[in-house]
Amino acid sequence: MKNRVNRGGILADGASFMKNGENGKGITSRWYPETLKKRILSIDKIKTKIKFIAGDGVEVCEQNYHRNDAIYFIDPPYLKAGRRLYRYSTVDHEAVFQLASQLEGNFLMSYDNTEETRNIASRYKFAIQPIAMKNTHHAENTELLIGRNFSWFLG
Repeated sequence: MKNRVNRGGILADGASFMKNGENGKGITSRWYPETLKKRILSIDKIKTKIKFIAGDGVEVCEQNYHRNDAIYFIDPPYLKAGRRLYRYSTVDHEAVFQLASQLEGNFLMSYDNTEETRNIASRYKFAIQPIAMKNTHHAENTELLIGRNFSWFLG
């Protein structure tokens, strides 16, 4: 939750809590009330199937890699801008992809759309799907969704 109420979802030192938000709307400039309501109600319907774990994501994946009934969402700091955006940005990205390749369950990773990211994903024969996003300054950009395949996700 903290990530979403900090400026632009950034946890770097100097990122501030959204007191005023855009156009003086406070937190509602980041979270739209009706959208948030729909998401909370949707989650409520499946809450018994969701388990949130506060801990080291690598350890969790290593302990549960054999579970084919699990779906993993992996959201490491970006390769290119990670050091600038996040306090905890030291990640062995090659190791993240290696670990994902060993998971028996489905997974979805989000990454910045860089040549290095695409090259690593290609080496592991992962599917890549660019998606549109806007940054804090409303500049349009793309990031990547990465997975073994997206048939389970995209339908």
